[in-house]
Amino acid sequence: MKKPLLVGVIVAVVALTAVALGFALGRLGGNPQKNRERLILYGNVDLRQVELAFNNSERIAEVLVQEGDRVTHGQVLARLDTSRLAPQAAAAQAAVEAQQAVVQKLHDGSRPQEIAQARANVASAKADQVNAEQQWRRLTDLTTLTSGRAVSQQDLDSAKAALDMAQAQLAVSDKSLDLALVGPRAEDIAQGEAQLRASQAQLDLLRRKLVDTELLAPCDAVVRSRLLEPGEMVSPQRPVFDLAIVDPKWIRAYVAESNLGRIHSGMTASISTDSFPGRTLSGWVGFISSVAEFTPKAVQTEELRSSLVYEIRVFVKDPRDQMRLGMPATVSLELDPAAQGQPQSQP
Repeated sequence: MKKPLLVGVIVAVVALTAVALGFALGRLGGNPQKNRERLILYGNVDLRQVELAFNNSERIAEVLVQEGDRVTHGQVLARLDTSRLAPQAAAAQAAVEAQQAVVQKLHDGSRPQEIAQARANVASAKADQVNAEQQWRRLTDLTTLTSGRAVSQQDLDSAKAALDMAQAQLAVSDKSLDLALVGPRAEDIAQGEAQLRASQAQLDLLRRKLVDTELLAPCDAVVRSRLLEPGEMVSPQRPVFDLAIVDPKWIRAYVAESNLGRIHSGMTASISTDSFPGRTLSGWVGFISSVAEFTPKAVQTEELRSSLVYEIRVFVKDPRDQMRLGMPATVSLELDPAAQGQPQSQP
């Protein structure tokens, strides 16, 4: 009876020794996964939001989306009434066209017909001047021959005045021909072009206002709130929609100062929520605050140092859009002591 008992004791001792040896080898690095620790953090889902408003002040004509609708970049969400703005744009367009014609006329200068008319006026004035000069000479010669008895002084003065008028008219016609040949002044052209630019700027502004009567989605998002309805007056200070940008999302959590040195940007994370038990989402550590929060005083004692916390953002991939703003979430970070301080790339 003693031999079987002794054999059993020996077998038991050998087995315990093997188990202890295997455990020791595992602790020495036989299984790297057993060297890893997990840091569990608790936070809430956060995302970016957009308060979307019109640039113009006008009444709403249409609101095209509802709360909860998914919208894409460039999609029309609402429209304003354009019954007053459209005629203003049409009037500005007509003013631009009229000023364009004026500038074109200045650049073209005088027409050939206008130059020909100026030459004809010069010829007519020249003929009147020659006729008036001949009439004055005849009367002057006649006065000399008759010692002033054949021609009165009044007739002589009238002939001289007619000659002076003919010469002046000839000079005016000559200058008019010169102006027709030279064309408009450079200053007049510059003034016309400046007026055209002013009219074009006014037209561009009205066209921009017409474009702004359609409220477009700035990005892919979800409509959280529909704040105004058709018939209400809008302004740049009154948002019409509150949009939620569903990508990216992140978990806002806080890490104690004692664990701050064990995490870094880019390390992988697993996120779970109470709403979807047993289901985890992958993510990564993004932002790590460089400023401690809940700091009671500028200089900390050794006991208070351990209570300092730092905000971090753990970005999460949520293709099904399961996570909602403010939803509590649990973040699990896998810590590897052997990899502390080594940066990892974003997954």
